[in-house]
Amino acid sequence: MTDNKHQALGLTDEDVMNMYETMLLARKIDERMWLLNRAGKIPFVISCQGQEATQVGAAYALDRNKDYVLPYYRDMGVVLAFGMTATELMLSGFAKAEDPNSGGRQMPGHFGQKKNRIVTGSSPVTTQVPHAVGVALGGKMEKKDFVSFVTLGEGSSNQGDFHEGANFAGVHKLPVIFLVENNKYAISVPVDRQLACEKVSDRAIGYGMPGYTVDGNDPLEVYRVVKEAADRARNGEGPTLIEAVSYRLTPHSSDDDDRHYRDQEEVEEAKQKDSLRTFATYLREIGLLTDEKQEELEKRIMTQVNEATDYAEQASYPDADTLYDFVYGEQGGER
Repeated sequence: MTDNKHQALGLTDEDVMNMYETMLLARKIDERMWLLNRAGKIPFVISCQGQEATQVGAAYALDRNKDYVLPYYRDMGVVLAFGMTATELMLSGFAKAEDPNSGGRQMPGHFGQKKNRIVTGSSPVTTQVPHAVGVALGGKMEKKDFVSFVTLGEGSSNQGDFHEGANFAGVHKLPVIFLVENNKYAISVPVDRQLACEKVSDRAIGYGMPGYTVDGNDPLEVYRVVKEAADRARNGEGPTLIEAVSYRLTPHSSDDDDRHYRDQEEVEEAKQKDSLRTFATYLREIGLLTDEKQEELEKRIMTQVNEATDYAEQASYPDADTLYDFVYGEQGGER
């Protein structure tokens, strides 16, 4: 019998089953989006597959009633955990008027939802980092008890926005957590051509903050280190840099052909360590997951995905008359 690692972290059986369900929901939505793209029904997919454990483990370590998240474009697991629904994500994929992220105006993966404190991202990568630092600065100045949580790929950790944001956060001891989701590739550039140091977390010392590298395929390890970082931030001890190492199981996007730059045997090997598989094994070994429960869970999730797909496909597109809304001011000072 495997030790109940989650209980040692303060997580209940219900918590870890909910984590697994959120990971599985993210995977099934993502897989459906690929099918819809290949059928010519949605224009673009940028995938979370292979990174669900990092995303969900981190999100569950935060206070989802008050913390702010600034996700990067793969973070379907994060936004689902923070309250976005399968239907809302599908509305974004189909670029429909009801899309809560942008009203069908931005590419999928540009997550933003005010009611759940999901701060919108932008197409230029890494711009979310200084924004997250600004959110943390505002919280500190107003003496509010929340943590600002920002994610990025390891490629983004080479951008100026990352260095400037991390340095500012370190100098001012701001309550912000930087989570680098190292999936081994910045589009087609492997990590050994991106970093001169061994780990992204090695950079933390330059910003005066602790840095940690964890197994991104283990949601409980990610939960542990993010929870510790959140506790430090709330105690006024400043920011943390965390690197969660996993693997991108799909091409960079639906417009990419990864056969040109990586061996498919490498991809197949990574699939054996897929967190959906390894976390399910843990849950089975401790007696929480059975074949019957797995079947029931998958049936429930596929009902959600099917209903979300049907609703979004039939929903209305934005009216052409609204094309310039939120872009130009109107006469009389109205938007």
